[in-house]
Amino acid sequence: MTAVPVVRAARRERSKTFRRFTANRLGVIGLVVVLALTVMALLAPYVAPFDPAKQDFSALLQPASSAHWLGTDELGRDTLTRVMYGARISLSAGLVSVALALLVGTFLGLVSGFVGGWLDELIGRFIDALLAFPFLILAITLAAILGPSLQNTMLAIAIVTTPAFARVTRAQVLAQRELEYVQAAGALGAGSARTLLRHILPNISAALIVQTSLAIAEAVLAESTLSFLGLGVQPPTPSWGSMLNTARGYLQTAPWLALAPGVIIFATVLAFNLLGDGLRDALDPRGKTK
Repeated sequence: MTAVPVVRAARRERSKTFRRFTANRLGVIGLVVVLALTVMALLAPYVAPFDPAKQDFSALLQPASSAHWLGTDELGRDTLTRVMYGARISLSAGLVSVALALLVGTFLGLVSGFVGGWLDELIGRFIDALLAFPFLILAITLAAILGPSLQNTMLAIAIVTTPAFARVTRAQVLAQRELEYVQAAGALGAGSARTLLRHILPNISAALIVQTSLAIAEAVLAESTLSFLGLGVQPPTPSWGSMLNTARGYLQTAPWLALAPGVIIFATVLAFNLLGDGLRDALDPRGKTK
């Protein structure tokens, strides 16, 4: 019987969180755009009008038309099709790299914040060393060392994204570990692992969710940058960054080559940032700027 009020309270809190999020119009717009991009990426093999690698030398650098809605590139490939397939690369790179960073960074932050002492100092110095380098510079360096490929791009982005999750997690753990519920769990015999996973982690998940959304936006931009520099996905696999790199030589004669991937990168990064802001205000209304 005592569980019923707890369940009802949890449902009311979820309902309030949902209402706060839907009240944020920009956050809802960000969510809609993210969902649309996800659907486009998932359905690209089924709804794309052409093969992304198929060359058509009779349709080189054609502007938008009924046959090619966003025109064609220097090899006659359909730009719309390549943008749709490029979404699969950019979103998968963002999701996988951030998932890895979330896993490693959260673990480091939990251990560092809860255990403290020399281990906290060691992890802290490691994180500081990574943060000493600018995000993109470190990502470019790692990608150059590892070699150009999608897997290495994901790994490089995951490494440079990990410190942000470690810092956020550590700060949250330090704020939570002295609270009464943590002390009560320890008094009842809960071990460190159980206290961290069953009590502290659920209570800091809101901050991690917001950080994840913002990190995906940064990861998508980083993947596009690495592909633009030739350190990411290699041709003929379509990528928004590599499409922009190719478009540099046709800005005067075929501006649509740069416009399509440029707009979609801007829209994707903006959508994830708006979603992150909306989630932050919904999950932690006390931190909302008035």
